[in-house]
Amino acid sequence: MLEQILAELSVDNIRAHVRHIVETMPSRLAGTPNAARMAAYSDAQIKAAGLASRIETIPGLVSFPREAELTILSPETKALAANTFGHSLETPPDGLTGELVYVGSGHFSDYEGKDVAGKITLSELSYSPGRHEKQRIAGIMGSTAQIMRNWGFPDNTPLPLGSVKPAWGNPTPETIKTEMPVMPCIGISRVDGGYLLELLAKRPVRVRLKTHVENGWRDIQMTIGELAGATHDFVLIGGHQDGWYGEGAPDNAAGNACMYELARVFAKHRDRLRRGLVFGFWTAHETGTMVGSSWFADRNWDRVRQHAVAYMMIDQPGMLGTTRWSAHSTHELRSFHQAVEGRTLRNRIAEWHKAPKTGDSSFFGAGIPTFWAEGGFTPEELQATANATCGWWHHSLESTFDKIDWDWMAEHIRIYGAYLWELCTAPILPFEFVGVAEQFRARIGELAAAGNSVGVDGLAAHAEALKAAAHRLEEVKAHWSERYRANPATDAAPAAALNACIKRLSRLLLPIISTAKGTYGHDTFSYTPQSTVIPCLYDVPRLAKQSGPERWMLETQLVRERNRVSDALIDARVLIETTLTALR
Repeated sequence: MLEQILAELSVDNIRAHVRHIVETMPSRLAGTPNAARMAAYSDAQIKAAGLASRIETIPGLVSFPREAELTILSPETKALAANTFGHSLETPPDGLTGELVYVGSGHFSDYEGKDVAGKITLSELSYSPGRHEKQRIAGIMGSTAQIMRNWGFPDNTPLPLGSVKPAWGNPTPETIKTEMPVMPCIGISRVDGGYLLELLAKRPVRVRLKTHVENGWRDIQMTIGELAGATHDFVLIGGHQDGWYGEGAPDNAAGNACMYELARVFAKHRDRLRRGLVFGFWTAHETGTMVGSSWFADRNWDRVRQHAVAYMMIDQPGMLGTTRWSAHSTHELRSFHQAVEGRTLRNRIAEWHKAPKTGDSSFFGAGIPTFWAEGGFTPEELQATANATCGWWHHSLESTFDKIDWDWMAEHIRIYGAYLWELCTAPILPFEFVGVAEQFRARIGELAAAGNSVGVDGLAAHAEALKAAAHRLEEVKAHWSERYRANPATDAAPAAALNACIKRLSRLLLPIISTAKGTYGHDTFSYTPQSTVIPCLYDVPRLAKQSGPERWMLETQLVRERNRVSDALIDARVLIETTLTALR
């Protein structure tokens, strides 16, 4: 049956949708008429496939940035082309002047030994960290404004587009004060950034910049499509349908077109699905930092928590020039999708990455296992383009139809179909928690000595016990999976019990292993602690550098975070043991 499904998926249909979108609805900024037309187009395609569909109009804090002005004042006078970043602060009418300081990628470590207070910083554009986090860090370090140099080849001229709003989704009364941009931010071309670096290598450089941006609340539209399965459980598939100025063909007309095609084919075989599909065509991904997907998570909380088994994002599939299959996932999904790739991927290297909170990954707090995969560049290619993981054209006017490899897209849609078929039809969810427990165990081991005063070392036994329980769970899952393969009519009760356990384990463990805020909040975009396992314990190594009240306050915070981790590990172990006892 799977091969029939895969054979029915048409790359020609995907190409036709992308062509229509970029030719009739370019510049799909949330809150504009073209974004509303895009929502209507998605709604029409999903309904044509035979699914229920609706357009939700919601309020969103979005941004409409325009060209910026950048002038070198010394050691020479020269104007450079620039774009204002979304949600940037406006400069005074006469602009903002200051000495320029280069801070590399813009990590905290890049500021060591540099005095940037009252100065304008120049950073490298990348997702290491993302624009939003670069801006946040620059503000903490005292910079007054930041210029970000586009990625790409040294002589590339495109100007970058993007947002610098850290707050994930619409702000709250608290986060509007603590998580919004604090400075003007602009982007310049790769080649002009190189010119500034040449000047800085010889003598101090002073610049003046002016930003031009409109930030405000707008009505924005997202489209939700639903295909029911035999149970209330479902797989959530998401991809943003808003886009920056220009065509936005790979980002993300291509992803939306894949979603239309998956909906069309799976709807023809709905009678085979144990679990349904929910398609989220999100909005204000680009100019609002994930307003649409976070709104859906917050406003559909009970249903998502009880019935969403996994979340697959589709964003920028089939990128031109990519040759590897690059998958990002939360740990419980890794063995599942790698097995699918092993059976389906043709003559390509597959690589795995821990899923960071980027894109529309708005469901970590809800505990929904999350993954996404698409073509990736080789390390050598990334080094040549300053780590342009999404192509040198990403978030620029060069993000056009010709940046999609249609032969490669045909393989993308096959793999996406294979992922979803297993998730929708497997009697027992194909997730494993031995690897999850091992990630806890390894990270706790790294932090144990530094965190002895707050009890981190005491977590080691809990992690080991969870790992042992997870091994037993895998044995029982394998036993029952084999019975269901041999006889699909086998009593469904054991599968139901195991699936309930698997879902609940994700709800307990994922908010701890992948977020700092936990279940009921959203970490800021590209938040530095997110680069580690158990982000809420990220500050443990700082204890050795603190003394007096500063240390006592940090200890108070970390003890509480340690206790959250402890509860999750214990509760997860007890859940497994209780489930297995009931199945004996």
